[in-house]
Amino acid sequence: MSDLRDAERVQTIIEKINLILEIVDESDGIVAALSDTKLKRPAILMHLVAMAEQFEKLKNDAAFTILTHFDREDLKGSYDIRNFIAHDYEGINLPIIEMVIREKLPHIRLCAIEALKVTENQPAI
Repeated sequence: MSDLRDAERVQTIIEKINLILEIVDESDGIVAALSDTKLKRPAILMHLVAMAEQFEKLKNDAAFTILTHFDREDLKGSYDIRNFIAHDYEGINLPIIEMVIREKLPHIRLCAIEALKVTENQPAI
């Protein structure tokens, strides 16, 4: 796959994280956002799934130069959360999702920004 497409995937990851953080800010906190079972929780969970799918596409495209900017644990955690959401939606462990939003997403966002900078600085072939 092209560097441009890989960069678009990283940009999508950043956008999904930003959307989750916006939802949290508009809700006066993570717990409040996750308590809204009608709109906000489903939106957050869907953004987490979409983010994990972008990581999976990068892996399938062998975009290892980009993926090396992310912690292996975060990549695996993203995939695991996606599976929990997809296969046991009602059984989601909300304290884990809260921890991911509070602790992991800001770090993943920084890693994504760094990865994006690297892809932008690579010469076109």
